[in-house]
This record gives sequence, C-alpha cells and structure tokens, in this order.
Amino acid sequence: MVKVYMSVDMEGASGITSSKMCSPKEKDYTRGRKLLTGDVNAAVKGALDGGADEVLVNDSHGPMTNILVEDLEKGARLISGSNKQLLQMAGIDESFDAAFFVAYHAREGSEAGVLNHTLMGSVVTEIRCNGKPVGETGINARMAGAFGVPLVLVTGDDKLAEEAGELIPEVETAVVKTGMDRHTADCLPPSQTEEMIRDAASRALKRQGEISPCVPDTPVTFDVTFKTTPSATMACLFPCVQRRDVKEIRVEDDDYATAYKKMWGALILGWNAMGGVLER
Repeated sequence: MVKVYMSVDMEGASGITSSKMCSPKEKDYTRGRKLLTGDVNAAVKGALDGGADEVLVNDSHGPMTNILVEDLEKGARLISGSNKQLLQMAGIDESFDAAFFVAYHAREGSEAGVLNHTLMGSVVTEIRCNGKPVGETGINARMAGAFGVPLVLVTGDDKLAEEAGELIPEVETAVVKTGMDRHTADCLPPSQTEEMIRDAASRALKRQGEISPCVPDTPVTFDVTFKTTPSATMACLFPCVQRRDVKEIRVEDDDYATAYKKMWGALILGWNAMGGVLER
C-alpha cells in the first residue's frame, strides 16, 4: 500500500497572481478555486500514475474549504475545514510514503515571489526554525520529516522551487509561473501546467526512495517576528512563550510537532491582538 500525503495551498496555483483569486470575499475566487482544483487533480493523477494506492489531500489555504470536492479526482480523499492543530499538515503520520506540496508560495520577503508570505501575511514578518529563516515549505517539510515522510514534490512559482531546492536538492518541482513581482507573474496556461504537474508527481513518487525525509534538529526553537508589538505582547499570555524583543517571541520543545503547536497558538493570539482582542 503506497500512500501519498498532499498539502495544498492556493497562491502557487496555475494562473493565480492576485489575492482576489484566493479570498471567498472576492468575485475572482470562483476562478481561483477552479484553477487550484485543476492543479490538485493533476497531482493526484500523477501520484496514481506513479504507483500510489491512496492519496490524502489537505486543503491548506485560508478557510481551507477551497478545493472543489465535487470535481476532485477519483482516488483521493479530502480534509476540508480550518480548525486543525497541525494546520497545513493535518492528517500527516508515519503511514505515508511521500508528501506533495501543491500550489505553495515563497516565504515572506522573497523577492518577486508571487503572493509571498509566511503562514499569516498580515501578522508575521519572519519565522526562524533553529535560527534559520523558513517559509511554509521549510516548516511543513520538517513536520513531514518528523514523521519520517520525505517531501518529494512542490508546485508553484520559480521562487518557491528555488526555496524548496535549497532545503531538499533532490525534490521534484513543477514551475507553473515565473514571479516578476509579488503581484505579477509570467504564467503558463493550465492546459500546459496540468501535464507538467502530473508528470512531475509521477516522477517524484517513483523516486521517493531516493529522497530523504527533512528530519528537524532537536531541540526545536521557533522565533517569530511579528509586524506589530501587541501581537508579541499578547502571545506571551502562554507561559511557554518567551519575549525576545518588542516584536519577537520564542517557543521551544524537544518534539517538533509540540513546538509547532506552541507557535501556532502564539500566532492565533498575535493575530487577534493586532486591533485589540476585545475590539472584534
């Protein structure tokens, strides 16, 4: 039984260059969902071509109800909804043989990375894991690695592919667009990118034995630099959170998943504190 775990963001999908295509409040969101589901289905088909018996897809963007389940390729299952302790890696465990990251984007501050940010774009300036700046790819590849699962495929823009390649040189990539600015890209049409993604997914799964899991060093430290001081102040309501500077906090643990949960909880508090926790 070959099992593939697929974490699916949205900003890195074919043709998407605007946040208006990624938000349920915007009229272009319908187009964004269609484009995203096309990329997901291409990756599912590639996984099945490569020998997968089971594909678990985790909708990992915003409200996490973006993928059109009615159009999802047969052979996949979908985790939908946003209350997830492991967020973009909900459902991962040791039973999976490989991980795919589909429609991912480069980390906050990446030059010309399309819609670049890290986890919460309005809240986070930078996240470092054991002293190294990380984006969602780096954070989540380590989560997969903590369970012994190798990241074998990423799809998105060229800046995301470079970021993933620095972390895992052997990783397969499908570059669906070339970033020109945070809000601009040279895009390939879905008729072309879906074939690219399918082929890359098939190759990736066939090569999964050649790619080692990205196992995190322990103990694990996450340093978060917020965009506002109230976020850091209120995140410290958790006793496990250390104040490092006016906008910076730290969490740590011997277990990667536990350290991640501490960080995620601090981000939730930080987000709610930006305008005053009782002002909403």
